[in-house]
Amino acid sequence: MDLQGALTVFGGMGLFLYGMFTMGDGLQEAAGDRMRKILAVLTSNPLLAVGVGAIVTAIIQASGATTVMVVSFVNAGLMTLEQAIGVIMGANIGTTITAQLVAFNLEQCALPAIGIGMVVKLLAKKKTTKGLASFLLGFGTLFLGISIMGDALGVLKDYPPFVDLILASSKNPVLGVVVGMLFTILIQSSSATTGLLVTLASKGLMPLDAALPMIFGANIGTTSTALFASVGTTLAARRTAMAHFLFNVGGTLMWTPLLRVFQSIAAASSADPARQIANAHTLFNVSMTLLALPLIKQFTALIKRLVKGDEKVVEHGAKYLDPRLASTPFSAVIQLRKEVLRMAKLCQENLTSAINQFMGRTRQRDPQFNQIETVLDEIEEAIQEYVSKVSQYRVTAEESRIMTAMINIAADLERIGDHATAIAEAAEYKADNSLPFSEEAMEELSHMTGKVLELMDMTLEALGPEGKAKAVAILPADDTFDSMERDLRETHIRRLNEGVCFPASGVLYLDLLTHLERIGDHGVNIAKAIIDMPE
Repeated sequence: MDLQGALTVFGGMGLFLYGMFTMGDGLQEAAGDRMRKILAVLTSNPLLAVGVGAIVTAIIQASGATTVMVVSFVNAGLMTLEQAIGVIMGANIGTTITAQLVAFNLEQCALPAIGIGMVVKLLAKKKTTKGLASFLLGFGTLFLGISIMGDALGVLKDYPPFVDLILASSKNPVLGVVVGMLFTILIQSSSATTGLLVTLASKGLMPLDAALPMIFGANIGTTSTALFASVGTTLAARRTAMAHFLFNVGGTLMWTPLLRVFQSIAAASSADPARQIANAHTLFNVSMTLLALPLIKQFTALIKRLVKGDEKVVEHGAKYLDPRLASTPFSAVIQLRKEVLRMAKLCQENLTSAINQFMGRTRQRDPQFNQIETVLDEIEEAIQEYVSKVSQYRVTAEESRIMTAMINIAADLERIGDHATAIAEAAEYKADNSLPFSEEAMEELSHMTGKVLELMDMTLEALGPEGKAKAVAILPADDTFDSMERDLRETHIRRLNEGVCFPASGVLYLDLLTHLERIGDHGVNIAKAIIDMPE
């Protein structure tokens, strides 16, 4: 193959990948955010999880994307490891749809689909219609890429290195597995690998015995996406990525010694070599799912033993707001106090993490940072709903004042959590852009952030038993933080005028002062609410 032929294949592969991703993006756009909601909600049992994983992956045309989504859900505490494994099994089945489509030889539909898709996209006004137009464009581009690749790959039958590779893969399945794995890691798509194999088979260039090990390898290679995505996440998310890897490796280890049996089954499924390869891909993933699904609990236990660690679990939603106690306001108020204290501790955890990240004490957010931020929002909403329920019963004036105070305190804590998120985002922006901060500026920030963390400590104590004295001690912080923010702002503006500080760093510095001062305001608000509560 000459340089022009190689570039043609390269371009055809690019069109194939672009078309595949565009198809998935188009259908996701047409479906809105429903795919993510389906994954997060409809996974209550393993069999249902498999079905959801298969359907979602068939729609978005990428098992890697589904698995990355699953890793993010596990990382956020929205899905258990067992649920995630079920979805991953289904994703492996769903990803075989691409190879099945390629085996239909729909190249003649490519240009009409592109033309129709573009006309619809130009005329469409609704998001759903535009999404379907993108799907048509992606569909056409995918098969246009296949057509271009197929024409250029025809010369490979006389290309000695390619012929030697096919012969070697037929004789040495391990080599075929490695080739399929590396190629898939390179292009980050097992669908593209199997699609290429199907295209080669349709040109008479890829025998079934050489293609099968490469299919096995492609299934291993596609797990690299989730493995990369799990870096720096929670233990549960890392276990999810490892489950995907081990599941696909297990399938390869099981079927490689039985390669001749597997080949016979695939060959009997169709007389068309291209269809045989597509069916083999489907058979591999379906058979592994059927075998592993009854053993999903044991597989989950194995993953936990292999990827060891004690994971701190952040419970979603309210923990202490028992609906059964709503009819007993006295008990309900006690539970409200416990829930608010829990919220304050989570808030303190995120604020400490964000400040440490900005000050350079840690390189990145705590893996559970985003999860805690979500829980803070959930608790605030749950407290409002709980107070509404309790208020329907006979509530004393004192209990009513306490419940009102709890709502206000929860709102202030939620806002502190928002400021913590803003500080963490500022820390990431500072690191990503390598923004320099003078030693003087960092000393000033260290002093003010230290005061903020002290304020959070005092707030936690004020929310505890007999905390009014601590709450009274917090009140002077209002003037303290206002004065500190004003003085540091004037000092920093002077440095900017003197050219001591980098302008972009100066903007970030001033933003941080604002966040810290407002956290002080919220802390004082909480103290006032505690002081005003009846004993």
